Amino acid sequence: MQWNLEWLRTFKAIYETGTLSAAAQALFISQPGVSLHLNSLEAYAGYKLFDRSPRKMVPTEKGKFLYNFILEPLKKLENAEQHFHRRSQPERATVSVGMCFETFQYTLEEHVASLPFNLIIKFGLYPQMQSDLDNGLLDMIVTPQTGNQQNIVYEPFSKERIVLIAGGNTNTSKLERLLDKGNMDGAKEFLKGRLWYSTAGDTEHLKNFWSKNFNEHPDFSPNFIVPNISSIIRCLSDNEGFSVVPDFLCHEALDAGKIKLVWHGNHPWENTLYFGTRKNTMYQKELAQLKKLFEEKWEREMVS
Repeated sequence: MQWNLEWLRTFKAIYETGTLSAAAQALFISQPGVSLHLNSLEAYAGYKLFDRSPRKMVPTEKGKFLYNFILEPLKKLENAEQHFHRRSQPERATVSVGMCFETFQYTLEEHVASLPFNLIIKFGLYPQMQSDLDNGLLDMIVTPQTGNQQNIVYEPFSKERIVLIAGGNTNTSKLERLLDKGNMDGAKEFLKGRLWYSTAGDTEHLKNFWSKNFNEHPDFSPNFIVPNISSIIRCLSDNEGFSVVPDFLCHEALDAGKIKLVWHGNHPWENTLYFGTRKNTMYQKELAQLKKLFEEKWEREMVS
């Protein structure tokens, strides 16, 4: 195995920051990359350099010795690098953000090309996003769910209302009469016999909406499972069927008459949307710019 100077740079970053995730941020590399460098260095040296704990990397006596031995030489090399490296343009920060696909499409997609920094968007389930944020793999998440992680701050910025929609060619007159009369059993049976759309990653909208309004879990499965909510709206446009979705994603199709807003529910269900960030981040300026784009979009939506 051949000695690699980058292993020492990574070792120094872990020693000084105390965690793999913080070292990854300082070096602008992935956390798995930091782990690989450290494992390779320990294999080369033949002994452990850190004792791993859930919250901190604690240097061993061998680790302390190595740090003191390489500190000054590495500083000289870093100073030489800065002195002789002629940058043609300022280095761009890279920010990683987690959110659902529809939120990205609705809010950020049109602005990506004009951002003065690099942006990596990750789609997935909210619990995994929270874990990735806590571990330093993401810098911000946009989520309707909060957690109790000590290192994460949740900042509310807007709300989404979950509503029942139908395709533009769906005959909803009977359902509307049943709802007007307060005949919830009749409305429930009517809806059970219809075509339903949902997404593979999230059936919670339907389950929660049904439970809140009919006091039971739905005892049927959606007929069509599609990739995301945007797909649901396109599939329903000028067709038949029902779905339960956030209202802000429907406005364009509703205005065009391609789908119908059928029912807000007897007990309107709203989710608060949050920005989730770590308490300490080097990307305050970049994240503030992203937050502003979200807030301006939602403000325009409320006015319209």
